[in-house]
Amino acid sequence: MELQTTEEGFWNDPKQAAQISKELETLKSEVEDFEKLEKKVADLIELLELFETPENQERTEVEKQMLEIQKEFETLEFKTLLSGQYDCNDVILAIRSGAGGVDAQDWAEMLLRMYLKWAEKNGFKAVIVEQTKGAEAGIKSATLEIDGAWAYGYLQSEAGVHRLVRLSPFNSDNLRQTSFAIVEVLPIIEDIAEVVINPQDLVIDTYRASGAGGQHVNTTDSAVRITHLPTGIVVTCQSERSQLQNRQQAMKVLKARIHKKFLEQQEIEKQKLRGEQKSAEWGSQIRSYVVHPYKMVKDHRTKFETSDAEKVLEGELEEFMQAYLRFHANEK
Repeated sequence: MELQTTEEGFWNDPKQAAQISKELETLKSEVEDFEKLEKKVADLIELLELFETPENQERTEVEKQMLEIQKEFETLEFKTLLSGQYDCNDVILAIRSGAGGVDAQDWAEMLLRMYLKWAEKNGFKAVIVEQTKGAEAGIKSATLEIDGAWAYGYLQSEAGVHRLVRLSPFNSDNLRQTSFAIVEVLPIIEDIAEVVINPQDLVIDTYRASGAGGQHVNTTDSAVRITHLPTGIVVTCQSERSQLQNRQQAMKVLKARIHKKFLEQQEIEKQKLRGEQKSAEWGSQIRSYVVHPYKMVKDHRTKFETSDAEKVLEGELEEFMQAYLRFHANEK
């Protein structure tokens, strides 16, 4: 791949060149991580060979190094679980409020903040593509684009219904309230063989962007709404300054959603052949977040749980992601 990047005319196709360069950077980073760990192991072996029976102080230092190496090894071992077709791709992540009224809209906004925090802490670039505010509080929906190595591999664990149990800040009696929000996670795929979009099947509307922003907000028809007539899928984008940029972003989301619909249809056909019956409803929640009367976040698929709900809501999701990928690998 390095030789490819030095060939004459490599950048004649900027899209393909950028894709190769990004993949090369990811592979180099992985190799460097393994080489660093290999050196630490070699240093530790050398240290152990210096003495037959280590003194207490030396033993403590050795044990400390061994624990550090074990933790790093587990992180690298975890990366081997990221072997799905689209695991290395960037992500479209959409959040929609569900049952629970204003509390559900507030919960959807809390999830949005949680994923933005996760992206920031882990060095991913996150951009809000579209956001619809609730009338009283929170959001009705939001769409994010999250870019970075293995973004889809990590975030696939988040797709499904998320349930919150807490004392409601929106009623005078401060009663216990259960709220729901659904998270959709789609890999961004540049060229999708199964998705052929006929321009005649698209209805494209433009309108003025709303919300906080620069001078372009509410002064130009920069926001874009695209409706795909055969599937009824509607996507909107108003995050960019120009109508062209918003249209390109909206098409990216549309392709991802049509591809997801194609895969879902394939799965339904397989279930019919196997004689399986599954509900087309949202289904039960994948994860519950309880902050009253006790504190707990529990994933109902993997059974992994923690009592530190505040830490999870601040974007500390790694343990849930790892548990999901190990669970998924065992299922396979």
